[in-house]
Amino acid sequence: MTNTQPKKLWGGRFSGANDPLMEAFNESIHFDKKMYKADILGSKAYVKGIQKAGILTADEADQLLKGLDTVLSEWESGSFEIKFGDEDIHTANERRLGEIIGPVAGKLHTGRSRNDQAATDFRYWMREELKALKTYLVETVKVILERANAEIDIIIPGYTHLQRAQPVRWSHFLLNYAFLFQADCERLDQLYTRVNSLPLGSGALAGNPFNVDREMMAKELGFSSVINNSITGVSDRDFVAEFLFWASLVMTHIGRLSEDLIIYSTSEFGLITLADAYSTGSSIMPQKKNPDSLELLRGKSGRIFGNMAGFMMTYKGIPSSYNKDLQEDKEPVFDTASNLSSSLQITSSVIATLSISKERAKSMLTDDLLATDLADYLVRKGIPFRETHHVSGSAVRLAESRGCQLSDLTLSDLQGLHPLFTEDVIKVWDFETCVENRQSTGGTSKNAVNKQISLLSTWLTQQ
Repeated sequence: MTNTQPKKLWGGRFSGANDPLMEAFNESIHFDKKMYKADILGSKAYVKGIQKAGILTADEADQLLKGLDTVLSEWESGSFEIKFGDEDIHTANERRLGEIIGPVAGKLHTGRSRNDQAATDFRYWMREELKALKTYLVETVKVILERANAEIDIIIPGYTHLQRAQPVRWSHFLLNYAFLFQADCERLDQLYTRVNSLPLGSGALAGNPFNVDREMMAKELGFSSVINNSITGVSDRDFVAEFLFWASLVMTHIGRLSEDLIIYSTSEFGLITLADAYSTGSSIMPQKKNPDSLELLRGKSGRIFGNMAGFMMTYKGIPSSYNKDLQEDKEPVFDTASNLSSSLQITSSVIATLSISKERAKSMLTDDLLATDLADYLVRKGIPFRETHHVSGSAVRLAESRGCQLSDLTLSDLQGLHPLFTEDVIKVWDFETCVENRQSTGGTSKNAVNKQISLLSTWLTQQ
């Protein structure tokens, strides 16, 4: 009886067919087809490598290159047909290549393993994805800078422990996240360098037996270096772990920003209002305007961290060289990249379109936020801060007992707490003065905030 099953790349050793469940369990084409372009470009570079090594004639190389271009055009047009037996993107492309150009397609895999092929495809795909993600990160910083520059005169309460602490400029609050996203960009650049190293030519694990010019192939594919150990080439997935950690950290920053904005958008705070485009309503309560965009962003951080934790549990116990466990590297990365891409774009759009209430910001500024400035007033008169802290605390307690603001305390009241209070203490009760006193680098004065904007603007021009 004739076996009509398609030949597998590895099937020569086997006489029996796979269990259909195992067939489905083993295949990865349903997700790694995402790398079709990387796989074909990698194959084209390998054609040139083995032609230079004398494995292919010029005519054979030309047939292979043209055939691969045809396969690529089918993927791009949506006409490529995945067939039963296409385990993965590599099998599918090679099968289709053979249908187009015939037996010469069988020479493509000379000296190459799916181990180094898969690692090459993945690194190439991730490299291109990192470029896109950086674009979205940079755009987020740009949007924050535009708001910070336009709304620098708005002063809001700053919080520690979610308790009212000291006045800060709204711009200063926003720039906190701009600097976090800038650091994320810098970490991405470092990650990109480690991703951008070529495994192709490592073979299954021991290297290529035909002395292919790996440096030439690296240049062909835009890689900055080659991986210098063939076992490392096929089995290293540190770049996956690093990408998933990096993405988790970016989403942590997005989640924290989302939490702040969710709080500020509540009726209790009333400081900001989200655009309708990034809000939803309630199915039962007509008055509701829910910050679902921000809540989804906050929730995505848990999903992406979970992808990292899951992969690390797989990666930690794998022995050296390639093992099939490593097929579990791609789905968490694909899911993470997709969700992070959407999250960054939504984040920048939410920031760009929200509105802040200047009136509400002003009404939220109460004298308790100036308690430290009251202590600093006496420091400037030579009193140790530990003593002035106690004096200011006593003033706060006195105002609370009377149900009044600190500024409602009379000069006599304050002099009863310390004799060095004089009439000029009235200058303490000014929020603009308070923030302008923070002139040091990184402070919340207008000059200090403008320096932050300038630093980030300069950085943006370099991206």
